[in-house]
Amino acid sequence: MRRTQLAAFTLTLALTGCTVGPKYTRPNVPAPPAFRGADNADVTSDPKLSIGDEQWSAVFHEPELQDLIRTALQNNYNLRIAAQHILEQQQQVRITRSQEFPQVSAVLSGAGTNISSGATTVLTSPPVEFGVSASWTPDFWGLFRKQTEVQRDQLLAQQWAQRAVRVTLVQQVATDYFQLRALDAQLVVSKNALNARRDSLDLTTRLETGGAAPLSDVRQAEQLLYTATAEIPILEQQIQQTENELRLLLGQAPGTVSHADDSALAPPPTDLPAGIPSQLLERRPDIQQAEAQLMAANANIGVARAQFFPQLTLNGEGGAAGASFANLLGVVLGTGSITQPLFEGGRLRGQLELSKAQKEETVLNYQNTILGAFRDVSNALIAARKTRDTRIEQEKLVAAAQDATRLARVRYQGGAASYIEVLTNDTNYFDAQLNLVTAQQNEALSLVQLYSALGGGWQ
Repeated sequence: MRRTQLAAFTLTLALTGCTVGPKYTRPNVPAPPAFRGADNADVTSDPKLSIGDEQWSAVFHEPELQDLIRTALQNNYNLRIAAQHILEQQQQVRITRSQEFPQVSAVLSGAGTNISSGATTVLTSPPVEFGVSASWTPDFWGLFRKQTEVQRDQLLAQQWAQRAVRVTLVQQVATDYFQLRALDAQLVVSKNALNARRDSLDLTTRLETGGAAPLSDVRQAEQLLYTATAEIPILEQQIQQTENELRLLLGQAPGTVSHADDSALAPPPTDLPAGIPSQLLERRPDIQQAEAQLMAANANIGVARAQFFPQLTLNGEGGAAGASFANLLGVVLGTGSITQPLFEGGRLRGQLELSKAQKEETVLNYQNTILGAFRDVSNALIAARKTRDTRIEQEKLVAAAQDATRLARVRYQGGAASYIEVLTNDTNYFDAQLNLVTAQQNEALSLVQLYSALGGGWQ
């Protein structure tokens, strides 16, 4: 008898430890040996020196920008919402895991009645009942454990999603800040051009009054002046709207933002260490999030398979009843049932095939996310090189346009050139200055793009 009981107990343990469903293995996505840089150059560096591993404060040195990022990380609503999603998913794990344990409840009931008949009152004592019931479905096939595994993988995905939001937030704040500094610089260029063109208009007006210049020169000088005056309100509008965008990222109402650091658009360091491509699989939060979702999809196959197997449910009830608490009589009852699906019209098979198809979809999403990460880094490396080249050439263009404008004014004052030559060269110089600021902005943003592409900013 003891051997039979031992064998039954051993079988129960074996069944309880049995789970159905495929074991998760990471899909193979070959990483290139090096990142593709500008002009097809291979870009690699010591894995221990990648800027993707640096704290954001070590990458962005501007004190104003650091204050903005720090405030955004504390107050940004999207980041706080992502944190709330984690708390919600933690409770979902708790709810799902509760299925693995017995469910126990207690009941206590009783009532009293007064019956009045004339001057006589009769008190009755109905039965008092107290009971405890329990129900448990042993997880022989790992159904509940797989469901819990799914929820835990989803929790992991939410945690990585929060880190992805953090990376994006750092990128957005830095991008808006550099855009704001570029607009400031363009506003300075426009105001300087305005002052120069006012002086030019005064000169042509005096010459026209003295009969030394035609009225057309005055009108052309006015064109130059009004071009600059029209540009200023456009830039002021963009500055104020960009400040509002930054304030939203900071979790604040629309208002002004400090942006007085003249060194913000200084060229970033050259030859920034990028590490090696295989590092992205562990560093980029969007890749980690995609893999956690893949793990959840893999566990869902186990959930679908477990539905095919019988489920044993054990129920127990115990209680006592009597006319009063002093004379309660106890009762104990235990039952059990096994449920085996026989015909579901293809529902279970459909759920299994659906879970397999969903897993294949998440595999493709995971692989595509990795390839997208390689692309992002390559694009950022290319931008870092080409924006620097563009800025250097644009500086040469500004210098040439400045000298051409100076010579045109000298020739005009000496009567050797018409004012149309001044107008053309001055317009070219003004546009070249604005384009130089844009080139400086793009070069500064290339550092932001590279840092984000390498998965930096969430540590």
